[in-house]
Amino acid sequence: MSPRKSDPKAKRALLEIGARLLAEEGPGALSTRRVAAAAGSSTMGVYTHFGGMRGLVREIVHEGFSRLQQHMTSVCKTADPVADMALLGRAYRYTALANPHLYAVMFGGASLAGFSLSEKDRQHGRYTLSNVVECVGRCLSAGRFSPADAGLVAHQMWIATHGLVALELGDYLLSPWDADHCFEVQLVGLMVGAGDGKDEATRSVAGSRERMRTEFPAAAGSVPNGSHAAAAPSPTGCLCGS
Repeated sequence: MSPRKSDPKAKRALLEIGARLLAEEGPGALSTRRVAAAAGSSTMGVYTHFGGMRGLVREIVHEGFSRLQQHMTSVCKTADPVADMALLGRAYRYTALANPHLYAVMFGGASLAGFSLSEKDRQHGRYTLSNVVECVGRCLSAGRFSPADAGLVAHQMWIATHGLVALELGDYLLSPWDADHCFEVQLVGLMVGAGDGKDEATRSVAGSRERMRTEFPAAAGSVPNGSHAAAAPSPTGCLCGS
């Protein structure tokens, strides 16, 4: 008898269920039995498609970066690259707040089922940073940023945004210096620090805030406003030129 072929639809269903359980209920909800039950299959399916829970968690981590990439690439490229840069920061924050448990596993802040990120796993999601590097390059070409290495500036943007989001998810940012206030000030500060003028940066950041409502309508009224949503719906497709 030939070995049973892996059903890609069944594999995808298990992956989506695992990611949803993690996002909505946290690490305690993620077990072979729970995932299989939600999928209407036996626990053997998890082993057939993923080799066990460790394999499933690894795929969930990759799924998390895929969601982040989807949100990042939904940011339209416009004639104002600094506004685009600020919107990339908003997209990053939105993804994290909408998937806090998944975000924690993606960046090594939590472990599941004995799984811990390997060096290869840690490097996997770095492709999402290419969106920021490309945008920095456009800011440099437009003369909005001071001459610098685009990769280094992108890392500075990432480090600053990641740090704020980590503190926000831990509920460390409280009034009057709540996360929303700090984030808006930080965005302007990052652009000015990269070489943009204060007035120009302020206008671009304000413009990105307005664009968030149209390019990420699912975020309106929920994230980011201090509440951590359960899961990030897919943003609307970018209708402007890429």
